[in-house]
Amino acid sequence: MTSVLLPVLVALTAAPLAAQTAPAPAVTTTSTTTTASTAKFTLETQIETIAADPKGKAVLDTDLQNITAHPMYDQFKSMSLAQVQPMSQGALTDAALAKVKIDLEAIK
Repeated sequence: MTSVLLPVLVALTAAPLAAQTAPAPAVTTTSTTTTASTAKFTLETQIETIAADPKGKAVLDTDLQNITAHPMYDQFKSMSLAQVQPMSQGALTDAALAKVKIDLEAIK
């Protein structure tokens, strides 16, 4: 009985080992991304991150009437413009954010 059982056990344990393959090689991709995904800043970027860049700060303050000087800036600077908009009581309109989005995408 042992002589029959041993080849079966060897066959069962060898099959999973034989099925294992070498790690997949590293994948290299070429860049075919769109302008939106290559933008330095988006409406989802934290406001303080945008404001840390001189060009980003200029966009915020020009398009949103000196938002970085707002009295509550410290309370919302860690949020994105998309997060702040619903809480802005209409101060951040869709049109204003559309302009900001275009101007942010222009920053390289």
